[in-house]
Amino acid sequence: MAAGFASLAVDQQSPARICKVCGDKIGQKENGEVFVACHVCGFPVCRPCYEYERSEGNQCCPQCNTRYKRLKGSPRIPGDEEDNSDQEDFDDEFQIKNRQNDSDGRQHVSNLSSTENVDFNHQQWQPNAQAFSVAGSTAGKDLEGDKEIYGSEEWKERVEKWKVKQERRGLLSNDNGGNDLPEEDDYLLAEARQPLWRKVPIASSLISPYRIVIVLRFIVLAFFLRFRILTPAYDAYPLWLISVICEVWFAFSWILDQFPKWFPIRRETYLDRLSLRFEREGEPNQLGAVDVFVSTVDPLKEPPIITGNTVLSILAADYPVEKVCCYVSDDGASMLTFDSLAETAEFARRWVPFCKKHNVEPRAPEFYFNEKIDYLKDKVHPSFVKERRAMKREYEEFKVRINALVANAQKKPEEGWVMQDGTPWPGNNTRDHPGMIQVYLGSAGALDVDGKELPRLVYVSREKRPGYQHHKKAGAENALVRVSAVLTNAPFILNLDCDHYINNSKAIREAMCFLMDPQFGKKLCYVQFPQRFDGIDRHDRYANRNVVFFDINMLGLDGLQGPVYVGTGCVFNRQALYGYDPPVSEKRPKMTCDCWPSWCCCCCGGSRKKSKKKGEKKGLLGGPLFSKKKKMMGKNYVKKGSAPVFDLEEIEEGLEGYEELEKSSLMSQKNFEKRFGQSPVFIASTLMENGGLPEGTNSTSLIKEAIHVISCGYEEKTEWGKEIGWIYGSVTEDILTGFKMHCRGWKSVYCVPKRPAFKGSAPINLSDRLHQVLRWALGSVEIFLSRHCPLWYGYGGKLKWLERLAYINTIVYPFTSIPLLAYCTIPAVCLLTGKFIIPTLSNLTSIWFLALFLSIIATGVLELRWSGVSIQDWWRNEQFWVIGGVSAHLFAVFQGLLKVLAGVDTNFTVTAKAAEDTEFGELYLFKWTTLLIPPTTLIILNMVGVVAGVSDAINNGYGSWGPLFGKLFFAFWVILHLYPFLKGLMGRQNRTPTIVVLWSILLASIFSLVWVRIDPFLPKQTGPILKQCGVDC
Repeated sequence: MAAGFASLAVDQQSPARICKVCGDKIGQKENGEVFVACHVCGFPVCRPCYEYERSEGNQCCPQCNTRYKRLKGSPRIPGDEEDNSDQEDFDDEFQIKNRQNDSDGRQHVSNLSSTENVDFNHQQWQPNAQAFSVAGSTAGKDLEGDKEIYGSEEWKERVEKWKVKQERRGLLSNDNGGNDLPEEDDYLLAEARQPLWRKVPIASSLISPYRIVIVLRFIVLAFFLRFRILTPAYDAYPLWLISVICEVWFAFSWILDQFPKWFPIRRETYLDRLSLRFEREGEPNQLGAVDVFVSTVDPLKEPPIITGNTVLSILAADYPVEKVCCYVSDDGASMLTFDSLAETAEFARRWVPFCKKHNVEPRAPEFYFNEKIDYLKDKVHPSFVKERRAMKREYEEFKVRINALVANAQKKPEEGWVMQDGTPWPGNNTRDHPGMIQVYLGSAGALDVDGKELPRLVYVSREKRPGYQHHKKAGAENALVRVSAVLTNAPFILNLDCDHYINNSKAIREAMCFLMDPQFGKKLCYVQFPQRFDGIDRHDRYANRNVVFFDINMLGLDGLQGPVYVGTGCVFNRQALYGYDPPVSEKRPKMTCDCWPSWCCCCCGGSRKKSKKKGEKKGLLGGPLFSKKKKMMGKNYVKKGSAPVFDLEEIEEGLEGYEELEKSSLMSQKNFEKRFGQSPVFIASTLMENGGLPEGTNSTSLIKEAIHVISCGYEEKTEWGKEIGWIYGSVTEDILTGFKMHCRGWKSVYCVPKRPAFKGSAPINLSDRLHQVLRWALGSVEIFLSRHCPLWYGYGGKLKWLERLAYINTIVYPFTSIPLLAYCTIPAVCLLTGKFIIPTLSNLTSIWFLALFLSIIATGVLELRWSGVSIQDWWRNEQFWVIGGVSAHLFAVFQGLLKVLAGVDTNFTVTAKAAEDTEFGELYLFKWTTLLIPPTTLIILNMVGVVAGVSDAINNGYGSWGPLFGKLFFAFWVILHLYPFLKGLMGRQNRTPTIVVLWSILLASIFSLVWVRIDPFLPKQTGPILKQCGVDC
C-alpha cells in the first residue's frame, strides 16, 4: 500500500503531458522521467503510440519526420541494426505484465484501458507471467469488429486470428505453447485504442476519370461560349443576345455546383471501439450526454401521432438513459400537443423496455408495425411473438386515445381550453401567453414497467407577447438551447423535426465516434446525417428524396470543410452554438533533413524552437474563445427586470478552480451579460466544457430559472440570433447557422451509416412540394440580400474557397430561374417566328456542339458511377430542377426582393404532413396555386410551337425541314423536363397514361395539318386553268 501511495504521489507531481496522437496521458520511464519518443523535437507521444508507429506506421516522428530510434525495452524491427546502439537488452525484448491475482490483474487492465498514469517500463520478469509486446497490444486494427463483442463464437475467432498475426510478426512469445498468449482483456485494450472512425476515399479508378472529364468540359465550355459570342445571329439578334446571356449564367452556376465536388470522401465508424473506450465494465459510463430538440408548431398540420412516434424513437434509442433528454418545443402553445405528449410518456413506459429487450428496428411504433418484412428474423426469445402482439394492441389503443384528443381539439370552446384540474390553459391565446415547462419521466418521474429509469422528457412553450419579434423556428430552437443548458446542459445537441424519427437506434453513437474523438472532435461544430424519407412513390416523381444533393453534393463538401447544415438530423457541439471559435492547433515547424550535417540545420533548429515559443505565446494571448470562456468575470451581477433565481456566488462553488480562472479573466461581467443575457445559471453553464450542472442547485430553482430564460424579452440587447445559437434573418436559418460556424473555422462531418439514421415524411403532392421549395428558395434570397451573403461576408475568417463556392451556390441558385424561364421560352418563339438563335453551323462549330453534349453526358455518367446514384434519381432531379426553377424559384426571387426592399412580408405556410389515407393518395390530389401558372404556360407555348413549326415545314417543302430539327430538339427538351409537372396537372389516370394523351394531341394536330395540306377530297384538274373572261359570248 505504501508503495502504491508513493507511486501515486509521483504521478501527481509529474507534469501531465498529453499524447498528440491519441489524447491519452504520457507515462513515465523507470527512473521517473517523462517518456520521450523523439529526442530531436520532443514531440509528445505516449509509449503505445510510439511502439505502434514503429511496428505498423512509417517509423518516423509525426512532427520532425526523424526516424524513431529503438529505446530500451522496445522490440526490434528491420532497420534497427543501423542505429548506433550496442546494448543487448534481451530480457526487455518483450514487455512483461505483472499479475498477482485475478482481481489485481483486472484492476491493472482497467488502469491501462483508462490510459491514465501508464508506465510500460515498470514491468518485472516472472516465470509464469505471459509475455507480450506493447506494439503487439496496439495492433488490434487487424480486426475491425462489426458484430457483438462479448460471448460470441465470432469474437473468439477474431481474437485467435489476432494472436496468430502477432506471432507471425514476432510480437508474441510462443515458447510455452498456448499458455503464453495474451488474454482477451489485452485484445480489448488494443482494440479500444484504435481510431473511432476512418476516411474511405473514392477509388482513383472512379474519381480520376471524373476529374479529367470536368476539366475537359470546362475547356469545351470556354470554346463553346467563345463561338456563341463571336458568331451572332443577325436575323434574330434579340433572341441570340438573350440566349447567350442565359448560357453564360448557366456556365457560372455549373462551376459553383461542380467544383465543390472535387474531393468527395466517405467515412466509416467503429461502434465497437466506442463502446470499449467509453463503456468499460465496472466503471461509470463516459459517453457524452445528448439533449434532443424536437420542434413543432401546429398540431393540426403536424399530427400529434407523428410527433409522438418521433419522441418514442428518441426515448428508446440505444444510448444510456441518464445521458439522453428529449425537449419538445411547442411554439403554438397547444393543449393538444401537451395532452398528447402526456399520453406518449405513459405509452413509453411499455414501449421502451420492449424495444431494448428484443432489439427491434426502427423504434418508432407506427413504422415498425407497418414494415413489410419478416419481423421474426434474428429473433430467438420465446416470448417475442406474444409480447409483440400485445404491444401492437396497446399501440392501437394509444392511437385511438390520440385520435380522440385530435377530434376534441377541432372545436375550441368559447371560454377557452381548461386543464384537468379545472384551471384555464395558459396558451389559449397563442400570441399572448406565459412560458410553460413540464417535465415527464426521468429520474424524478415515472419508471418503465420493469422498474428501470427512462430518459427525461420535457415540454417547453416559450413566452410570447405582442410587440416582440419571436423569429419563428430559429427563436424556438434558441429557447431550447437555454432551457436545456439550465436543466441538463449536455455537451451535445441533436436537432430533429417533429416528423423525423430515429430509424437507426445507434445513430447517436455514430455521431459520438466523431464528436468524442480526442483530437478531431474538438474542432467539429456538428455531424450532419442525410435525410431519408418514407411514403414516397416508387418513381419519386418530384424528386422528394433529393438523392443527388445528399449522395453527391454532400459527399463532396465532406472532403472540404464539411457539409452544410440542412435543418434536421444534426448533432451539434454545444460550444459551437455559443459562438466560440474552435481550438487552434499549433502549426508544425518546418521539417529538417537528417542527411545534412547538424551545423547545416542549426538555423532550422533555432527557427523550430522560435516557432514553438511563438505558438505558446499565441495560445496564451491570442487563443480562441473556446479557451477564453473558462476565464470568468467578476462576481457581482446587476440584474435588470425580474430578479434571477441564482446568484453567481452560489454557482462559483460548483466550478473547480474558479479562483484561478477569475484571476485570469478576459471577459467582464457586462460583456458576458451582453453576449448571453442576464442569467447567472446559464452563463455558468457556458463555462463548463464537458457539460453538467453546477453543484448546489436544486430542480425547483432550476425550473424557475428555465422559465426566466424563455421569456420573450430575454434576448433583447444580446447576441442571440446574431452570433449565438440559430442565426436570425432568414426563413432558412439552417444555412445561415452552419455558414457562421464554418466562417469561424469549425469543421463539420457527414455521417452516412449503412442503416439510415433518421427518416421523415415529405410532401408528395405537387402543390405542397412547390411551396416547400418556395420556402427554401426564399430563404436563400434573403441571405443573398443580407450582410451574411457569402459573396462578401467572412473573408477575414477561416472559410475555405471551395466551401465558399458551395455556400454561394446555395444562395444564388434561385436567380437561375430568370434565365431558365427565358431559355425555355426561346424554342417556342423560334418555332412560331421561323428564326433561330444559332446561324448556319460549320464543321468546326459542329464539333464543339457535339463535344459539349458528350462532356455533359460523360460528367453525369461518371458522377453516377462513383456515387452509386441511379440514373432514374439523377433524371428526376434534372426534371424537377426545371420545374422548380420556372415556378417556385421565380416567385421566391420576387417575394424576396419585395420583402427586403419594400418591407412586404410573406407568411410561411407549414407543409402538411402525409395523412394515413390510401397509399400515395396525396400524389394525385390537385391543389391550385399561382406557382402552377409559369410551367403550364411554357408547356402550352412549346406544344403550340411544335405544331406551328411542323405545319410551316409541311407548307414550305423539304428545304425547311433541316433548320426545323434544331428547333424541335430544344422544344422537346423543355417538354420532357416538364413532363412530371404535366402529369401532376392531369391527376390520376386510371386508364389512359399521360404520355399517350400528350402524344395523341401532338400527332392529331400534325396529321390534321398534313390532311389540310393534301386536300384529298378536292377534285384535281389537269391541263390549263379555265377562268371566266367576263365577256358575254
